[in-house]
Amino acid sequence: MKMLIAYLALALGVSFLCSILEAIILSVTTSYVKVKEMEGRSAAGHLKKLKQKIDRPLSAILTINTVAHTIGAAGVGAQAVAVFGEVYFGVISAVLTILILVFSEIIPKTIGARFWRELALPSARIITGMIYIAYPLVLMSDYITKFFAHREKKHTLSREELAALAHLGSKEGVLDESESIIIHNLMRLETFKVRSIMTPRTVVVSAQENMPLRQFIKQKPYLQHSRIPVYGDDTDHVTGYILNSDVLEALAQDQTDRTLKDLKRPIIIFHENTPVPTLFEALLLQREHIALIIDEYGGMQGVATMEDIIETMLGLEIVDERDVETDMQTLARKKWAMRKQQQRHNLMGGEEEVGD
Repeated sequence: MKMLIAYLALALGVSFLCSILEAIILSVTTSYVKVKEMEGRSAAGHLKKLKQKIDRPLSAILTINTVAHTIGAAGVGAQAVAVFGEVYFGVISAVLTILILVFSEIIPKTIGARFWRELALPSARIITGMIYIAYPLVLMSDYITKFFAHREKKHTLSREELAALAHLGSKEGVLDESESIIIHNLMRLETFKVRSIMTPRTVVVSAQENMPLRQFIKQKPYLQHSRIPVYGDDTDHVTGYILNSDVLEALAQDQTDRTLKDLKRPIIIFHENTPVPTLFEALLLQREHIALIIDEYGGMQGVATMEDIIETMLGLEIVDERDVETDMQTLARKKWAMRKQQQRHNLMGGEEEVGD
């Protein structure tokens, strides 16, 4: 009877340990390992090696688990026949199957999958020891899997998965909703083109480059912006931009007769199909805050600023005390709709006059 209990304990105990370790190693994420490495946890190095060559710990765990099952089942069967007789062999086999299913599979794997964060680091050393114990079979498994598995490196996470994790983190209370929105927008930033965030040409506030400073300072719309594009012959030919702070500095020195052209700075130019991250990097590199956006024919389409990019990242409209409109693209559409309505009205009025 003692041998029966010993074989049963061997089968269930070793299998319980193997199943819980298998669930833990499969549940551990690379991000968790990286966090523990940054915290200076020594076991994190073992865990990282196990995750990098996941086939080795799995081979060791499954090998030891299979051996324990085989020896335990054979021993339990032989001892059961000796104690209870062959009549009860079928009953004992059924009971053993249920015990293995519950105590060697369901319970340990549930524990491992649910509490892997708490158990991951202690388990790393145990799994490493198992690999040494079953090393010949692990090595054999290594060679076999090379024929079936490709070695090219695969990404752990995609952009879509990161965005989904941010959304999930917000739902579970790990992240604030605003933090989730920012992460989601950052993951999608490379899909945005400059034309989708720029201020359209029809609502860009610009000034003629030959305008004297004394005249410029009297125009209220110019005072609402820190950077204003300046143009030459017409508004479609932007030649640069001026900083309001430069204007105020010149006026403080009584240089009222100077023109905007004297204070003009060069403006960088980008195509409307440029990805937003490309524009962002260029603005940072050149220490600029505004860019002229053109179409395929070189015609002005609008301007894009650092503020526009940050608004896209945050998913918010940054509005200061002087802003009248929050969304310049919406304002451009409103103005276009008003012009169309006015044209329709004028056309109908002209037809009535012809009828008279």
